[in-house]
Amino acid sequence: MKTKRYSAKIAQLAVEIVVAAAVAVVLFPFIWIFLASIKPSHLVSEPDVWVFTPSLSNWIEVVAGSEVPRNVLNSLIVSVSTVVIALLVGCPAAYSFSRFKAGGASRFAILAAEMMPPAILILPLFLVFYRLGLIDSLAGVIITHLTLVVPVVTWFLISFFDEVPRELEEQAMIDGCTQFQAFWRVVLPTIRPGIAAASVFGFVLSWNDLFYALILTGGESRTLPVAIAGFWTFRGVDMGKMAVAILLAVVPILVVSFFVQKHLIRGLGGGAVKT
Repeated sequence: MKTKRYSAKIAQLAVEIVVAAAVAVVLFPFIWIFLASIKPSHLVSEPDVWVFTPSLSNWIEVVAGSEVPRNVLNSLIVSVSTVVIALLVGCPAAYSFSRFKAGGASRFAILAAEMMPPAILILPLFLVFYRLGLIDSLAGVIITHLTLVVPVVTWFLISFFDEVPRELEEQAMIDGCTQFQAFWRVVLPTIRPGIAAASVFGFVLSWNDLFYALILTGGESRTLPVAIAGFWTFRGVDMGKMAVAILLAVVPILVVSFFVQKHLIRGLGGGAVKT
């Protein structure tokens, strides 16, 4: 009996060590970036220096003396707009694929944009936006990001609609709802975990995009990833200010994940209805 309890404690300790190691691997980059953001300028390029007098000069210069706050706002406008439009398009599309088998076997083609290198899309999009006067505008970036996010959201939600029993809609229609009312009042609330998870994935895709934003934006329309890349100049990398901008880029994702974490976990588990 004692041997079993001893073995169980050893196994639990081993699991805790593995979990602690995994957490350390995940958190180490964040800790390193934070320390770089508060290091004095002459120590930023010294990664092995762990004891120093903290300085807020990088934070003050980035937050109060640069265009980064505007770049953060631009990224928020682009990401939120992209996710909202993607859900408005992706939810009905996924419902159609699930309920009416729209597209048949070719529905896999909606992921074609995800499989192609971004360079294939950027040239025709650039020429179209140039004619429409959308170069150096947030609208052009939002439209471009929709080519990435709408397929992901649609494909992600198909499995959640598949899990919703048809009897729920039929019962709602017997009670007097139209097909659209049954979809809006019964089906959509049922797959809220899936919508939350799809929203987070779409937000992260749009928020982290550098390739399209680097080509389509400039000046006041620059997004945050482009601004972060801008700290790499011909004089070298301004690591202290770049570290501050990187931390600012992480905050919205953490906030979004925190508020939808309950639905996100259920959504990642694919348990829209089963849970």
